[in-house]
Amino acid sequence: MDRNFSLTANLVDIDGKQFQPATLRIENGRIRAIEPSPNQTSGSFILPGFIDAHVHIESSMLVPTEFAREAVLHGTVATVSDPHEIANVLGVEGVQYMLKNAEQSPLKIFFGAPSCVPATPFETAGAEINVAEVEALLDDPRIGYLSEMMNYPGVLQDDPTCLAKLRAAHQRGKPIDGHAPGLRGDEARRYIEAGISTDHECVSKEEALEKLAAGCKIAIREGSAARNFDALYTLLGEYPDNTMLCSDDLHPDKLLAGHINLLVAKAVRRGIDVYDALRAACITPIEHYQLEVGQLRVGDPADFIEVDSLTRFKVLRTWIDGELVAEQGQTTIPRTTPQVVNQFASREISPESLGVPATGEQTQLIEAIDGQLITGRKEIPATVTNGYVRSDTKRDLLKLVVINRYQTATAGVAFVRGFGLHRGAIASSVAHDSHNIVAVGAGDDDIATAVNRVMRERGGLSVASQRDHLNKVLPLPIAGLMATGTCREVGTAYSNLEAQVKQLGSQLRAPYMTLAFMALLVIPELKLSDLGLFDGVRFELIPLMA
Repeated sequence: MDRNFSLTANLVDIDGKQFQPATLRIENGRIRAIEPSPNQTSGSFILPGFIDAHVHIESSMLVPTEFAREAVLHGTVATVSDPHEIANVLGVEGVQYMLKNAEQSPLKIFFGAPSCVPATPFETAGAEINVAEVEALLDDPRIGYLSEMMNYPGVLQDDPTCLAKLRAAHQRGKPIDGHAPGLRGDEARRYIEAGISTDHECVSKEEALEKLAAGCKIAIREGSAARNFDALYTLLGEYPDNTMLCSDDLHPDKLLAGHINLLVAKAVRRGIDVYDALRAACITPIEHYQLEVGQLRVGDPADFIEVDSLTRFKVLRTWIDGELVAEQGQTTIPRTTPQVVNQFASREISPESLGVPATGEQTQLIEAIDGQLITGRKEIPATVTNGYVRSDTKRDLLKLVVINRYQTATAGVAFVRGFGLHRGAIASSVAHDSHNIVAVGAGDDDIATAVNRVMRERGGLSVASQRDHLNKVLPLPIAGLMATGTCREVGTAYSNLEAQVKQLGSQLRAPYMTLAFMALLVIPELKLSDLGLFDGVRFELIPLMA
């Protein structure tokens, strides 16, 4: 494709906070000249492309090449991507898979070295990435940073392994991403002083301001389950040089609708200066991570987009390295057939294996919160039948299970409120971060059916209800995390599954994403692993019954 061309439009100068008619001259994929064009007084706008400052591509259920084909339609030219989801399944081999697949696409995907595989010792993961392997990854020029250090208790307690991984990044001059939900005060300051340079887990402005004051940049997250934009967006106008925008975890149906472009438009609607919003979306990630991405300057790679206005930000065309990769809602990036890799010990489970003997009158309860990764906790009277604790749909108390998918073992079982199912069950092999099988349901028969459907596919999302004659699955054969289809195919299948879940009673915005985070132990307050109920504040396993 010809990467030598000229383009005239309204050129957006983010640093100068202005736009003016200009002609871009592109040669060999770089900007050779920018020339004023006084005759151009209206029309479209040219600006640097958008960057997702923190995303797990695996959460889109798409391989990098397919993620890219959709993301460029929304003006995304680069991502800062943490591959720790597949790393928890396949280790370094999983990281190499993502690197190799991404190389087949023009989208500039900048990967990090996963720092916490497994995330904690209180769950069973498919792999471990040790200090020597982190060092080797950081020596790879394709690896630009150390991915989110989720083990913030380890950092605060001077854990030798955590400190060795931080030191490896420091020695190589590569930034370190943070992950410290709810960490405040002196502990937040100490964590950041260990070399942590970003955090994407803030849920309140007060928390974000403390971390900013300690020297940490804030990535404002708006994903499929965790949605913190409303609480934090005013930071864009107050700290434009120290804020970025990210999705973290974005399901395919949401990616079909838009990406970082939607957040920029939303910020402008809320009164944020358009140039401050664009700095966070287009410039700050480049400066922080030292990305080889163009900023619309002479000599830069020709990474830019054309939009209809500076309010709607409807993307008309996207260029990467001077290559036109998207135009009028269509991508020019060819589809490639992805390789299938996995680690999955498929087997059948029985409803009886999920039973919880009533050893007390009270049970611990996880409270799921729509739009948040954090959970609440309560101690409530158990519903007991024939000596076993049961789900109780009248009180929205559902059984939650996590089943080891790497080997045969006893399931972890707890109870959760917030999913709202009146009947049936859902299951998923996307269960952050170890990606065992997580399921929730109103009855053990349906839970077992949903889990077994995922088992047979060696990964996927399922919904089951005997009463509704329902037994559906979206297969995810690549590491139990990603499908082989296009974003449109996978997004449509996912939307159909989600609609069926909501017919069973759930009112959650993203029930499968919320379910996946019920197993994420590093997010307080109460979660479930395959080894049992976990207290995210005390950072220890606790009994279910009281």
